[in-house]
This record gives sequence, C-alpha cells and structure tokens, in this order.
Amino acid sequence: MSYPSDFSTRLKPAAPDGATVIAKERERSNINITQLSEHLMGSEYLERQRKVLAILSQEKIFSKSTQANLSRPDRYKLGLARGKRMRQLQDKHSWDDDDFLMAEYLVDDIQPYHLHISLFTAAVREQASDEQRAYWIPKIAAWEIIGAYAQTELGHGSDVRGIETEARWDPTAKEFVLHSPTITASKWWNGTLGRTANYAVVIAQLMLLEDGGYKPYGPHPFIVQIRDLKTHRPPQSIVVGDIGPKYGYAPMDNAYCLFNQHRIPHSAMLSRHSRIDPQTGVYTKPKNPSSVYGQLTRGRSVIVMNARLVLARAVTVAVRYLSIRRQFHDQDNPTQPLETSVLDYTTVQIRILPLLATTFALHYSGAYVRQLYERTRKNDTTIDAVDEASLSELHSTSAGLKSLATTLAADGIEVCRRSMGGHGFGGGTGLVQLNADYLSKPTVEGDNWMITQQVARYLIKKFKERAHSLNSHALSQTEEHFKIYIYGQSQEPKFDVLKRDQAIVDAFNWRMACIACRAYDAREIEKRSWNSLLIDFHKLSRAYSQAMLVSNFYTATADNSDDMAALDASTRAVLLDLFRLFALYTMDSEAREFQNSGAVSSEDLDKLPAKVLELMERIRPHAVRLVDAWAIPDYLLDSALGRYDGKVYEDLFYRAHMMNPLNRLIFNPDYQTDEIVMGSGDAGQILAKL
Repeated sequence: MSYPSDFSTRLKPAAPDGATVIAKERERSNINITQLSEHLMGSEYLERQRKVLAILSQEKIFSKSTQANLSRPDRYKLGLARGKRMRQLQDKHSWDDDDFLMAEYLVDDIQPYHLHISLFTAAVREQASDEQRAYWIPKIAAWEIIGAYAQTELGHGSDVRGIETEARWDPTAKEFVLHSPTITASKWWNGTLGRTANYAVVIAQLMLLEDGGYKPYGPHPFIVQIRDLKTHRPPQSIVVGDIGPKYGYAPMDNAYCLFNQHRIPHSAMLSRHSRIDPQTGVYTKPKNPSSVYGQLTRGRSVIVMNARLVLARAVTVAVRYLSIRRQFHDQDNPTQPLETSVLDYTTVQIRILPLLATTFALHYSGAYVRQLYERTRKNDTTIDAVDEASLSELHSTSAGLKSLATTLAADGIEVCRRSMGGHGFGGGTGLVQLNADYLSKPTVEGDNWMITQQVARYLIKKFKERAHSLNSHALSQTEEHFKIYIYGQSQEPKFDVLKRDQAIVDAFNWRMACIACRAYDAREIEKRSWNSLLIDFHKLSRAYSQAMLVSNFYTATADNSDDMAALDASTRAVLLDLFRLFALYTMDSEAREFQNSGAVSSEDLDKLPAKVLELMERIRPHAVRLVDAWAIPDYLLDSALGRYDGKVYEDLFYRAHMMNPLNRLIFNPDYQTDEIVMGSGDAGQILAKL
C-alpha cells in the first residue's frame, strides 16, 4: 500500500507536544502501576495478554486499519476469516480456552464463532446428561460441529416462559416435532446461527399429549441440527438467515429461524435436569426449576465482570486525551503562557473522574458476583445440588448488577465521548465501534428495566420473611440489613458519611432497606397492582445494586488481605479516595432518597458537592497512572486520542491523510456527467448495485 509523501510529513505538533505532556502527567503521581495492574488483573492475565498479543501482531488479518471502511457483508467475511485464523493459531500454539478468549478480546471485533465457544458450549455442558456430554462435547471442542444458542424469539425475550416455539412429543414415532406456530415464534437475535452454525441448542415449549390434547410443560433445551454438514444448507422444514444491519456487532450473523413440523430424535432433548421416558412417555421434571435458567445467570455474571474493562477503555482514552488537550487560558491567571489542560476543568472532571472511580467499583463487584456464581456450582461443569435459596440470591444479584453495570458502562462510554469535544465525534477516538457494540448490553440477557422486577420480587420476599421472623438467624447480608432496619426504623440514624467510610456503606444499606420496606408495604399490605409499582421496583433494584457496589468496593480497599497488602500505602490511599468519590458522587445523585430514608442529614447532603470537588482535586494528579494500571494495550484501544505515548495529533493526521481509502481516489464532481470516479467510466454502476 502506497502512502502520499508531501511537506506535511515534516510538520510537528505545537509545543508542548502530547508525548511531553503525558510523560509529565505520569511524573505527577507515585502510584506503582505494576503493583496496581497485578492487583487488578493478576500476573497470569497480564502474561497471557502479552503472549497472545505478540502472536496476533504478526498476523496481517488482525490489522484494524481498514475494518471501519468495510461494508457489512465484508465485515462478516472478515470476521469469519479471523475466527478461522484464531482457531488455527490455537492449534498451532496449543492455546487453552482462556488464550483463545484473550485473542478474541484483543482483536475486539466479535467473530461469528463467538456463540459456539460461549453460550452453545456452556449450554450443552450444563444441560446435557453425562451420556450426551460424552457424545457432544468432543465434537464441540474440535469444532466438528458449530453451534449457537437459540432462546430469544421475535415476540419474546426477557420473558422466557412466554416463548412460542413448540416441541411436541410424538409417542408413536418417539420423536419431538419442533414447530413455529406464528411469525413471532421465529427465533431472533441468536448470534452465530444466521450464516455460520450447523447446530443449535433450541429452547422450546415442551408439549405432551394428555386427554386428547397437548399440554405445555414450559421451556426446555433441545440440540438440533440446523444445516447439512457438507452442503451447509438447511432442510426444507427450517427457514434460517441473518437479520440484517444492527447498531454494532457488524461481523456477527444474528439470526431468524423458523421450524415447520421439523422432527428431531428423542436424544435431542438435553436431559440433565428433566427427561421423557421414550417407552412410557413419563415426564420427569427438574428438581429445581431454576436450574433451567443457569446459563442465563452465568451470562449475566460474565457481563458484570466485562463491564469494568469496557468502561476502563473509554475512560483511558478520555483521561489521556483530556490531559493533553488544552483550551483557553485560566480566567484567574491570564498571564499563564499555556492554555489550560481540559482535564483541569471541574466541569470535565465531574464527568470523567467519577467514571474512573466506577471502573474500580465494577471491578470489585464483578469479582464478587463471579465468586457467588462459582459457590452455587457443585463442580466446574454443573449447577446440580444447589439449594434454591442460593440460586435465588444469585439470580437476583446477577440481574440487578447486570442492569446497573451495563447501564453505567454504556452511558459512561457516551459521556467520555462527549467530554472530548469535537475530536470525540471522530473515528480517531477508538470508541465508535466500542460504543455501537456495547449498546446491546443494556438489553441482551434481559432488558435492564424489565429484569429489575426479578430483584424486587426477591427483596420483597426476603423482607417479608424477615418481618415475620425477626428473632431467627439472618442467612445473608441482605437479611441482616433488613433486620437492622426493622429494629431501628422508628429512628433516623443519619450516618456521618463525611467523616467515616463505614458510615457511607451503612447509609447505602439503610436506604436500600428503607426502599425495600416501602415496596413491601405497597405490595403486601396495601395490595397495589404489580404494574403500578414497576418504577418503584426499578429504583429498589438500583438502590440494592448500588449498595453492593459500594459495600464490595469498601470491603476490598479497607481489607488487610495479602492481595491488598501487596500495594504500597500511597496507592491504597488513592483507592480509598476513589471509593469515597464513587460513593459520595452516587449519593449526591440520589440525594432525595437518602434524605427521605433518614440515612443522611440535609446538612451533610448539602456538603456533598464540595466534598466531591475535594476528592477530585486529590485524585486528578493520579488519573493517567490509574488508567495505565488497567494495562489496556494500544492495539486494543485502536485510538489516536488514547495512545499510551501521547502522540495524539500526529496519529490523527496520519489516519486521515495516509490511511483513509477515500483520499486515494479522484472524484468527478461535474453534475452533468454520471461518472463518479474520475476516468473510471463507472457511470451508471452505482445504480446497478442498488
């Protein structure tokens, strides 16, 4: 590829250049980046990232220089090619599953095999019997078959119980008949299924013949062949394809899929938790109905953990660029020769530094929900033998944190983009694809508003149990918070949040318990309709999840564990300031609820803005080193504005002048001719392609 050579190659940025500025920013802080990176990511993770990145950087197919200019069909083709090459590299270098996932993370362009290696594989492991696992898992691991997970439908998403696809048991043929009775029964959004997969785990309503008619027994998983393994064509009883353009995930072939009396064998029903005797037709239901939704819960726990790195990427770009970018002279010091660093404006800090603190809050709660998920598993491959109380807690916790974490991350990306002014609108941010791709998260795995009903239902149930048995032992922290509130609700504690860190945590838990109490009264005592309380339920879920973020953040940073003790005192002090900033900024945003609950006095709430300003002033010198600690490589950021070395303006101009394919063509602007590209003779070709 040839690049133009002209006088612009000799030009340099105005002084001080970005590299000089970013180096001085790092000199302002004494945070030990290596220590903090290992604390956050772990030495094993950092070594894996280094190892995999070294391999990817040698492969031309993983270059990110042209993908933004490709059409959507070409993005799918590129994604498929990248997925194949990743698997080839896995075989060549003996990568384990975590190495492969690291490669996918670094390339940051979702490839069409993604649902095969994630949801499809996990669904078979968790829902298949031992015999089924022994047959299917080796084929899946070897990519002899490529699978997808088909649950969501055109007419039903979060409400899994309402899906319309039917699986009727035919006792004579000893087969199931998959059927889509309506257009809204079409499977929809199922990634990897549109053009890539030849198998899918299909969630369908089990229908059994009783008294001359079919009776539904709820959604169950079936492993179904969708396309021929040689011709890659579906049978006539299946209609399947890609749903078309979306906001993001251009390489992913999200699907529609309909079944017309499609027959599958008895063995297709994944039967770890429920089964049908092929001889008698007797149905054995799951011992724990919640086990059917284990895969959904797992997906939510992963999403919570990923949210902090997504937001960290956006904050990294914003902090580095806004440290370098200068605009206007200081109004109180007009003789200052340099314009003011944009990150020194408090109107910018109030948008970015709380988000920087949020990345750490999400980190510690992401680790918490992952540990909670693992505790509910009997071993690495199943969630059998888990008590229903643990599953209920996991389900509600993961739903609430998924809702809040993805909202914070998705909104935070856009806040970062806007804070960067005019250049924030350009492709040089590295946020265009990240922003578009992450827009799926507030709705995937449960719409962020709808799933908060699950949290509220759980909390109302727990509050009711605690209200009726105050003297019994509290089984969880949530029950303990309810117990404390019920005993003390006649008083307003007004926690001293400006002087004691533990008081901040206590205030969040008190406010959560107060909102839960009011929701309980409205639903159980006043008997108000469910629908009339949904907005209140959303607020309850948000308060519950915010309390968890604050509590987990404080527990981690105030802990004397070996992990925290590995950090030097100055770094730990900054982490505590980040905790305070996140908590008090959140409290200020929700001030009315804290006041109404009696958790915080009006006088202290009035002082919160000044306290937030004080905390931001203390954190500001450490901002660049704090984002460095997330160890996000330039290859992943793909950002001129967020480069580690600070060469912002050089890279922006290079991308525009050297890399933009549009600048390599000479166009014909004469309206009297239909020719588009000068000398190409392409008149009429544009219309022919439409």
